[in-house]
Amino acid sequence: MDNGKIIKKEKKFISLVVYLRDAAPYLKFFLDTVLPVCEANFEQFEIVCVDDGSRDGTTELLREYVEKRQLRAMVNVVHMSFFQGLESAMNAGRDIAIGDFVYEFDDIFVDYEPEVIMEVYRRLLEGSDIVAASSKGKMRLTSRVFYALYNKTSRGKGKIGPETFRLVSRRAINRIKSMGQYIPYRKAVYMNCGLKTATIHYESRDVDVRIKNKTVAGERTALALDSFIYFTSVLERLSAIICGIFLVVTVGMGLYIISNIFNRTRPVEGWLSTMGFLALGFFGVFALLTIILKYLSVLLNLIFKQQRYLVSDIEKVVKR
Repeated sequence: MDNGKIIKKEKKFISLVVYLRDAAPYLKFFLDTVLPVCEANFEQFEIVCVDDGSRDGTTELLREYVEKRQLRAMVNVVHMSFFQGLESAMNAGRDIAIGDFVYEFDDIFVDYEPEVIMEVYRRLLEGSDIVAASSKGKMRLTSRVFYALYNKTSRGKGKIGPETFRLVSRRAINRIKSMGQYIPYRKAVYMNCGLKTATIHYESRDVDVRIKNKTVAGERTALALDSFIYFTSVLERLSAIICGIFLVVTVGMGLYIISNIFNRTRPVEGWLSTMGFLALGFFGVFALLTIILKYLSVLLNLIFKQQRYLVSDIEKVVKR
């Protein structure tokens, strides 16, 4: 009941895929925020927690919470064989989830009001297949540089930005799976899969909270570097630019040598030939590097079709 009115619960089956990596300090608050929303608005839902090698008792805390709270929802814990990183772990959780719609919580640090969860759901029902929630708060300088450079050099048309969590339809998941079982950077693939996407921007409880949050900073740094290789042409462009610079230097040295011959000037012996050789040599090296990077991009696309994660077991947590 809410103000004397009965809330009609949604019949769609919802999956919550949650990434856990040494997340014990934030787990209870996250569950206390998200679960009441799901219980009040959905008839059925499941929780798929992916334990990516936690060492601080995160899974033990989860078991205690489920037993104490007497959750009616299905709770599955996917134990990765070893630490494999955010994207591989979330791919494993996504593959196990059975919901019509799947919430993906890459980070359980909560800086949003509970209502945002349902705002994302309602926006998806309006016709989108992927809806993300993004904070209006401040971003780290490194994040701003990454997104600016990524969107500038991306091979796809979709632009990406900071996301706190997202909701994905089953149609989008099936589309992604048809593109390749292994997804090295889900955010980029979602934005360029051809389906309608949307982003809801919310007011953060603390505009500086994302700058102060250190939960997955190291993981995202490594992911950012990998993403430049997977989805952008930044390395090819950089190699081509350097190649062009050395080509200009080589041509300039050639013109300088010719002008000296006609002007009958005598520079330091061996200087012109040495500099000309070096410029031409570096031009050849970076030209070859550009070709190699192009071939590597093709090979990476083929590698995407392989499954790239290892699960040790799947634990069903039940109330006693």
